[in-house]
Amino acid sequence: MSAEATNPATPGPITPGAQRRRGRPRIDLRRIGAALLGPAAGNRLPDAIGHVVEAHRAHHPEAPLEPLHRAYVLAESSHRGQMRKSGEPYITHPLAVTLILAELGAETTTLTASLLHDTVEDTEVTLDQVRAEFGEEVAYLVDGVTKLEKVDYGAAAEPETFRKMLVATGNDVRVMSIKLADRLHNMRTLGVMRPEKQARIAKVTGDVLIPLAERLGVQALKTELEDLVFAILHPDECAETRELIAANGARGADPLAEIAEDARVVLKDAGITAEVLIRPRHFVSVHRARRKRGTLRGADFGRLLVLVGEDADCYGVLGELHTCFTPVVSEFKDFIAVPKFNLYQSLHTAVSRGDGEVAEVLIRTHQMHKVAEAGVVALGNPYAPPSEEQADSDGERADPTRPGWLSRLLDWQEAAPDADTFWSTLREDLAQDREITVFRPDGGTLGLPAGASCVDAAYAQYGEDAHACIGARVNGRLATLSTVLSDGDTVQLLMGQDLASEPSRDWLDHARTPAARIAIRRWLTTHPATPEPEPEDSRAPESVPRTPQGARAGRPAEANAVVDQPDATVRLAGCCTPVPPDAVTAFAVRGGVVTVHRAECHGVARMKSAGRAEVGVRWGDTAECRVSLIAESFSRPHLLADLTEAIALESVAVISATVEPPTQGRVRHTYTLQLPDATTLPVLMRAMRNIAGVYDVSRAQHSAQTTS
Repeated sequence: MSAEATNPATPGPITPGAQRRRGRPRIDLRRIGAALLGPAAGNRLPDAIGHVVEAHRAHHPEAPLEPLHRAYVLAESSHRGQMRKSGEPYITHPLAVTLILAELGAETTTLTASLLHDTVEDTEVTLDQVRAEFGEEVAYLVDGVTKLEKVDYGAAAEPETFRKMLVATGNDVRVMSIKLADRLHNMRTLGVMRPEKQARIAKVTGDVLIPLAERLGVQALKTELEDLVFAILHPDECAETRELIAANGARGADPLAEIAEDARVVLKDAGITAEVLIRPRHFVSVHRARRKRGTLRGADFGRLLVLVGEDADCYGVLGELHTCFTPVVSEFKDFIAVPKFNLYQSLHTAVSRGDGEVAEVLIRTHQMHKVAEAGVVALGNPYAPPSEEQADSDGERADPTRPGWLSRLLDWQEAAPDADTFWSTLREDLAQDREITVFRPDGGTLGLPAGASCVDAAYAQYGEDAHACIGARVNGRLATLSTVLSDGDTVQLLMGQDLASEPSRDWLDHARTPAARIAIRRWLTTHPATPEPEPEDSRAPESVPRTPQGARAGRPAEANAVVDQPDATVRLAGCCTPVPPDAVTAFAVRGGVVTVHRAECHGVARMKSAGRAEVGVRWGDTAECRVSLIAESFSRPHLLADLTEAIALESVAVISATVEPPTQGRVRHTYTLQLPDATTLPVLMRAMRNIAGVYDVSRAQHSAQTTS
């Protein structure tokens, strides 16, 4: 894990490899341990890890120390003679990494693996030896954080190492905990590196490891990493922020401390046992606040943290503070009722006092605070069976191994064709810093990044079968695939019948998830674009060649309705296109014409209000009838051809067809049809609805146009 390990006999860094390991005998771990400690050592741990043990026992008083004892002996002996670029013995690095994790509350297995995390990479110790001496769990963690060799992978070594590490994290989140602590200590001591190497490491840390720390909820590591990266990549802005913090500290009065004391009095008077602390903002937080607010006031340099014993007390504190101070309503957020996707729980609010000073307040229980700081590290071993206390309180223990973002990441990384695509896509994915949950109609859920669209939901649910998706219903309403989803939406994806369907190139503009983008791009790469035929969405009426032989496609047919007005020309109204056995009424219009409407047609009221004479009408004996149908669909190639073919198969003549230009991916077709029999109508409409992409077929019913 460290490019800083050097052997005093050689000027350059050690590059462990299979060839080197085969050339030397294996280390006998038991003999080394006995030789180092001697018979008088007993159960006493070496003083070098006393501070690690102290931090570990503070969180786990009954934790076994013997594995740490043996792990330290192996790590110290195998790294003996290696020095860091700073000149310190190399063993100081695994000790520092282990101390970071111990202070966060990591359990013994994680600390054991942390002490050994560089042995397989930088020394003669093999993974089989670690497995034989410490067990499968420790070996898995050590292997998960062991880098791949540049001699084998070349320039792809770094991205492929991260891919390997993320896959290992999918099975055990403790792998990433060790990697984050390892990177934190390396960032703390990065000053000995060349400036260009510092910048490269800081950039990768900011793009990949800080977002991973956020997603795993390890805020204590994330905030310090942010400040270290900030100092390297933005030294001028960091210096300005440092001066700003120093100037604020030099002021006499501290308004945040005054508000904290007032809050303690309020909560004490209310009988609520609570600890009120001041949490100074870290450098990056101050920098962001300054960019957002401009000039910072005294209370802007920190937050109040209120710690209580029970969940209910959090809301009690909130009520008291909102009663005794002026609340800033827009700042209230309840992450207890709705926790963040990274396990974080807390109430956020802000209160103002009379002079205009506004203090941000975080309210949480002590356990919530532990998880907020340490994230998954605070859960101990997430794979151990729950204790009786946990089973009684929670019913079952939540498994943090596969949160939605990690499952998605593991899915799409399998489809990433090369290291460069994986590396660039990983950075894009991790740049999306919020997650939403949408519901399927069957009650299942999909975890998606904020800003995801129906396209993303389709690929999350169906994988590459989503190529056949033609639309969606969001909260019961028809929606295009470009529709952006919100947290809590219910999404029903509408799939075409032809699973060989092709995705639209436009989908790339609406896809936020790597899984969707990779699948669409792969399909487009293997199906190069061909010159498109004349578009089928012209406004002009189209002549359709599938009219059955003998049908009167060239001229209007006579209406099969009989009216009580001799010698009148009878027309079926185009606004509602009545067919037997519809209830109908008729009106005399100019030129001796009588128009026949369906009784429920919107045009009937208008004809009456215009003073048109109502004429008696009944259906004649002729079986044929004319009807106008409107088909609403999602736009796709060959849709018009498929619809007219379905119409022809029912022996229906197409008198005319018009297709309106697509709007937001949807298109509207209007057909005037000559039916051999009115009983054909429901069968025909059902056949048209069964065409992939068609979501509704209805009788024409628009505003009546009175014509002579």
